[in-house]
Amino acid sequence: MLLAACSATQAPSPASTAEASATPVDREPDENVEKDPLLSEAKVPHVVVTEAFITAATPDENVDSPASWRAPDGKRWLIATAKATNRLVVYDGGTGKQVRTVSGTGTALGQMRRPNGIAVIDDLVLVVERDNQRVQVFQLPDFEPLLAFGAEDLKQPYGLWVRPQKDSYEVIVSDNYMSPQDKDLPPPLAELDKRFKRYQLRRVPDGWQATLMDMFGDTTEAGAIRIAESVFGDADNDRLLLAEEDVASGTRLREYGLDGRYRDRDIGADLFKAQAEGMALAKCRDGGGYWIATDQFKDRSVFHVFERRTLEYRGAFAGDKTANTDGVWLDQSVDARFPEGIFYAVDDDQAVAAFDWRDIAKALSLPACRGE
Repeated sequence: MLLAACSATQAPSPASTAEASATPVDREPDENVEKDPLLSEAKVPHVVVTEAFITAATPDENVDSPASWRAPDGKRWLIATAKATNRLVVYDGGTGKQVRTVSGTGTALGQMRRPNGIAVIDDLVLVVERDNQRVQVFQLPDFEPLLAFGAEDLKQPYGLWVRPQKDSYEVIVSDNYMSPQDKDLPPPLAELDKRFKRYQLRRVPDGWQATLMDMFGDTTEAGAIRIAESVFGDADNDRLLLAEEDVASGTRLREYGLDGRYRDRDIGADLFKAQAEGMALAKCRDGGGYWIATDQFKDRSVFHVFERRTLEYRGAFAGDKTANTDGVWLDQSVDARFPEGIFYAVDDDQAVAAFDWRDIAKALSLPACRGE
């Protein structure tokens, strides 16, 4: 494209060539910052928790988000989306060894284009495809494609949160559509009322069906989500946390109700120094627990921890290496190796790191949390 922009008699200058080669091929809207934020410069207070393992680096995959599942034989599967290769990468969730890959490039059911957010619930895997503008549902353990939905409603989807209901699932999808005039800028506030789409996913006699139930998003200066990706909820406390990734207006978490209304409360406005990203929720049997939210520094990610009920801040941790994290996932199922569960975090677009929850709890002096 650089050569096509030049005349036939004029070669590009060395400076312009270097500048073009340094430009990302597919830069995300949340990556439009003048300088990459570094934890080494930000001096955010935190403790260091050594990773239990990190999967082998695969830079060509462009890994985005993880989720996990316990197979009928008790094995833990770690499943991650790979944006560049348009597939899922499946690892042994206890060791990090790669087991297989699933899917490939295309628009047909079972194929993908730019998979981003992922969630596992029961024996279903839901994957958000940015460039197919849809959510695809697979059934485990065979990754049988069941349904793709949302293509008529979604413009630029990224993240999702799923919760069970009596006879169906509720699926909330973030839709990061940008300004028609400038794809690097969010639209005017008045047009942010459809930032999140809510679907009902249910089994029907001939398979599965997804129905768009409503769309929501605050349009005020205080409550709008300008750059939308990560969304996670806590049904027991009627709470949605939405990551506002727009650095210009102040990256943070915003609290909404499950009804989609902003509650005039932000979390971490004075804590997030890079960019608020993936979130997870540890649920304890007594109704307590902890929120974990990512601060996406390029050299090492920081994970802020908040009380589940009150959202009171409990501190932050970082790994020895884990950096530039997009998606995270908390698996509270237990085994001999991880008797209190595992926290997974993507490492620099090319691997997934695993943290033993016992190490996190010890480092931050968190009371024991037995999963629900």
